[in-house]
Amino acid sequence: MASRRLTPLSKLLIVVGIVAAIFFGGKWLFDQGYIGGNNNNNDPDIENNDPGNNNNNNNGDQTNVNVPKDDDVIDIGVVTWGGYAAGQYWNKGFDANTESNFYRDYGFKVKFHVLDEFGPSRDAFRSGKVDLLWATIDAFPTETAGLADLEPQVVFQADWSRGGDAIVTRRGIRNVSDLKGKTVAVAPYTPSHTFLIWLLDANNMSTDDITIKEMESAINAADAFKAGTVDAAVVWSPDDEACVDAVPGSRILQNTKNASHIIADIFFARKEYINNNREKMEQLYEGWMKGAAELNSNPAKKKEAAKILAEGLNMDEGWCLKAIDNVRLTTHGDNLNFFGFNEDYKGVTGENLYNKMKNAYGDAAKGAKSYRLVSDKSIVRTASLNGKQHEAEGTKTFDKVTKADEKKEAIASKRVSITFPTGSYKLDENAKYIIDKEFTDLAKMFSNARIRVEGNTDNVGNRASNMSLSERRAQSVANFLKAEHGMDANRFIIVGNGPDKPVEGCEDNATDACKAKNRRTEFQLIGE
Repeated sequence: MASRRLTPLSKLLIVVGIVAAIFFGGKWLFDQGYIGGNNNNNDPDIENNDPGNNNNNNNGDQTNVNVPKDDDVIDIGVVTWGGYAAGQYWNKGFDANTESNFYRDYGFKVKFHVLDEFGPSRDAFRSGKVDLLWATIDAFPTETAGLADLEPQVVFQADWSRGGDAIVTRRGIRNVSDLKGKTVAVAPYTPSHTFLIWLLDANNMSTDDITIKEMESAINAADAFKAGTVDAAVVWSPDDEACVDAVPGSRILQNTKNASHIIADIFFARKEYINNNREKMEQLYEGWMKGAAELNSNPAKKKEAAKILAEGLNMDEGWCLKAIDNVRLTTHGDNLNFFGFNEDYKGVTGENLYNKMKNAYGDAAKGAKSYRLVSDKSIVRTASLNGKQHEAEGTKTFDKVTKADEKKEAIASKRVSITFPTGSYKLDENAKYIIDKEFTDLAKMFSNARIRVEGNTDNVGNRASNMSLSERRAQSVANFLKAEHGMDANRFIIVGNGPDKPVEGCEDNATDACKAKNRRTEFQLIGE
C-alpha cells in the first residue's frame, strides 16, 4: 500500500501539538514543584505568611528547595523579631550578597530565612536547609529530646527581651493576684509561657491558679484578648499597645522591661556542622558581635538597621525600630556572662535558665539533655573582641528611694517565711538558704524592678519593739542580697509592719501556726 505524504497544514498542526504538549507538561511539573520554585506550603523551606512563635511576617521568602545548597552561604533561620538586627545589619540585608561585611571581612555569604511558623522552621533545620536556627533558652529544654539525633548545640546569645514580651489584662485586673481564677491566653512552651510562669511565681501562684487558653501564637493570643474571649493574654510588642487601644479600660500589667533576664534568644547548630565549619562559625560570631556593638552605641546605625529589617520583614520602619529598642542586643561581654566565663558575674546565665525551665515544664521537657550536652562554649570562648563597645551590660543602678516609691502598688508579692530567733534580726544559714531558694532567682530575673522588703511579726510583745524589729529584719534581708548577690542598695524599699499586717485568717494570732505565718518576710516587685 502506498504511503500518504503529509500536507503542509498537517505538519503545522503536528508541530503545534508537540509544542503545546511540552508547554502544558512543563507547567504541570512546575506547579507540582518538580522543576523551578513554587509556593508549596508543605515544604519546610518555604517561608509563608502565617504567624508562628514570634510576630507575624509578611515577607514570604520563596526558597527553591530543588536548588542545591550553596556551601559558601551560611543559612540562618529567624523569625520576625528585633533581636537579630545585629547580624542582619552586619550582613547589609537578609539575602546573601557581596556587599555584606561577612563577605568583605571573611569571604563567605549569609542568608536569613524568615521562618515564622515553628514546625516548618524545625523541619528546615532537620533537613539541612538552614545551618543555624533561633530558639529561646527557656523553651529549648522542650526541644532537645526531639532533636537529639542531630546533636543541637547552643552557640551564642543574640539578645535579651526588654519589653518585647508583655501581659495585657482587662479592666479590674491591676496586679498578679487579680489573675487568680481568670482565663489567660498564651502560646504554650514559648517565651510567653515562660514569662507567665515566672510572673505567677513572683506572687506565690502557679498556672494551676488560672485557666490557660492555649493559642497557636502570641498574635492569636492578642486577637483573643481584643475579641473579649479571655481576661488576659501574653503577647508581643507592639501588639500589647494595640490591645490596650482596642479594649477600653485594659492595661499592660507587666513586660520584660522589668523582667529583664527571663527571655534570651539564642542560635543553635548541629554539632557536625560546627565541627566542619568551626572557623566560619567563629567569624560569624565575631561579625555579629561587631554589629551589636555598633547598634548599641550609635542611634544612627540603629535607624539603618531598622531600614534593613523593614525591607527584609516587609514591615513598617517605625515598627522595626521599636522592635530593636525592645531588646538588649547582646555583646561579646554579655555572651561571656551568659556562658559562665566571668567568675565575677552574679546575674542570670544560660545554664540557670535552661535548668530552671527544664524543671518548670515537667513532662513537656521530658528527656531534655543536660545543658552541658546541648551547648558549645568554644565559639564564644575563642573570640578576641576588646574595647568598651564589646563590654557586658552593667548592673542597673537605682535612684534613691522616694516617698512615692514607698507607696507604689506592687506588681506581685512573694511571701517567704524566714524564722528568726526571738528578738533577733540576724539571718542564720538556713534563712539565707530559704531566701536563695525562694526569691533570689526572681530578683535577678526581674532585675529592672525595685524590691520592697516588708518585715512582719506576730503580736507577742510590745508593739513599738515589734515595729522596730520587723524593719531591722527586712533590712537584714536586703543587706544579704546586696552583699551576696551584688544588688544595688537603692533598689530596696524597706518596710517594717510589725504586727499590723497579719495573714488573712490569722488576724488574732490565736494559734502557734498563725503566729508562725505572721512572722514572715514579703518581697514585692515594684515597677519603675
